[in-house]
Amino acid sequence: MVKNKIYIISGERSGDLHASNLVLALKKREAKIQFRGMGGTYSKEAGVDLAVDYSEVAVMGFLEVVLGFRKVLKYLNLVKNDLLSYRPDALILVDYGGFNMKIAAFAKEHGIPVHFYIPPKVWAWNQKRALKLKQITDQIYSILPFEPEFFEKFGMKVHYVGNPLLDEIRKFQAHDFFFQKNELSYQPIVALLPGSRKQEILAMLEKMVSLVREFPNAQFVVAGVDSLPESIYEPAKKAGIKLVFNQTYDLLSHSTAAVVTSGTATLETALFRVPQIVVYRTSSVSYLIAKNLIRVPFISLVNLIAGKEVVKELIQDDFSVEKIKTELMQIFSNVVYKGEMLQGYDLVRERIGEASASDTTAQLILDSPKK
Repeated sequence: MVKNKIYIISGERSGDLHASNLVLALKKREAKIQFRGMGGTYSKEAGVDLAVDYSEVAVMGFLEVVLGFRKVLKYLNLVKNDLLSYRPDALILVDYGGFNMKIAAFAKEHGIPVHFYIPPKVWAWNQKRALKLKQITDQIYSILPFEPEFFEKFGMKVHYVGNPLLDEIRKFQAHDFFFQKNELSYQPIVALLPGSRKQEILAMLEKMVSLVREFPNAQFVVAGVDSLPESIYEPAKKAGIKLVFNQTYDLLSHSTAAVVTSGTATLETALFRVPQIVVYRTSSVSYLIAKNLIRVPFISLVNLIAGKEVVKELIQDDFSVEKIKTELMQIFSNVVYKGEMLQGYDLVRERIGEASASDTTAQLILDSPKK
């Protein structure tokens, strides 16, 4: 059934990108749909009338969420009021689980159909939240191949739609003069991906750049995002490390190895077949809470999709220059080690499949009954 008005919500950079591609896929099928919601630059450029820019809301980590609760509550109420005022034919929630589950419950109470694209990772901790998700959603679209089987245990039918990163990578064309454009030498590149959020970069970057002195025959390049102040990358500048902004795919396509903050970027790195080390560090309080709650053996998407350790994860106290150095040496010098990792990447790629997530999800949303 035709939907004339859609409200769409994303709360961080990757979700905003996936939301924008979904909006474009929906417009391709129904040009007259109007979009309003919460998102960032990508959503705005795709034609979403933004009630809230997610950068005003973003907080991460258990402790940080508690400390930022008043700010989150303020925008939660703002979005709720705007949603009721707009009265859409459908609400699409993209990732951003904690915030969006609250919005889903609110929308359900007010008779607005709820579509959750990239659902909360309820399989990771407090799995009974799946039952709550069942109550407050009409349709769920998963981008991780193991999720439908998990949700089936709770009597839920979840659509696996493919992974939207594949859509992005298919569109990507490498820059012919990447080295010249960024004034890089032709030494092997080690890509440093410290994350896209301020708190991540503050926690990760300084230790990452400490690797430079350990590998004089490689050049380290940091993948930066221009949505954050450039001053946040000061540790890299002081170490004489090159920064490239909004060129992550180009960087990965030219890299020999990568050190990657856990998140979407670990899967992107795998799809570019770059051997990597996954790292993560958060506040001690957040880590202790997470350690007691999390029910899965890995944190990187690569290992979770493969169902085994494909890439090394150096988390919290294991995130040290010495341990990263040891793993990088393995990647550079141990052909068997590197080969096994690439075989693991092949398994991940096979499990993801070939579907276009944006197109598949758009069609399922438009085919769903209007309530």
